[in-house]
Amino acid sequence: SVVIWKSTWQRIKFQLHDGLAVIIRGDITVYPPRGSYQLIASTVIPQGLGELQLAFLQLKEKLGREGLFDPAHKRPLPMVPRTIGIVTSPTGAAIRDILKQIKKRFPCARVLLYPARVQGEGAKEDIVDGIRALNEYGDVDVMIVGRGGGSIEDLWAFNEEVVARAIYASSVPVISAVGHEIDV
Repeated sequence: SVVIWKSTWQRIKFQLHDGLAVIIRGDITVYPPRGSYQLIASTVIPQGLGELQLAFLQLKEKLGREGLFDPAHKRPLPMVPRTIGIVTSPTGAAIRDILKQIKKRFPCARVLLYPARVQGEGAKEDIVDGIRALNEYGDVDVMIVGRGGGSIEDLWAFNEEVVARAIYASSVPVISAVGHEIDV
């Protein structure tokens, strides 16, 4: 038998299901009423795929079934945007790259920056707040949400369900500019 306490369960980023091979670390104890051994799980890791990769694939499948990635929901990008909103870190290399491209392509465009943490604690909340704030501003033609490259852990805030749902709910077209690879 395996026991997973609520505090451990809440730290698991992927969905457990029958047939999923996992590696469990924990302590072996004896369940006194039956005299049987049990494993008290402290960590659960999917075998094969990494935990974050599996969580990403499961979330992508879930949101796909709900229609969030359906091309019918994509909003057309303006040919010449007057106002471009950006949700990113004001100090990273990504903002310099983004501003350089905007100046080259749309020199007359006005830029609004919503400064956001792009990794770590509070990043997903900052990103969602930025998307909502630029929508509420009301005069934004297109929005760029992004950051530079990094590990899957560094980029994870952009893979959170609340961020995907905020982008889906946005009335302003959103361009995802996360990392240096083609991604979802």
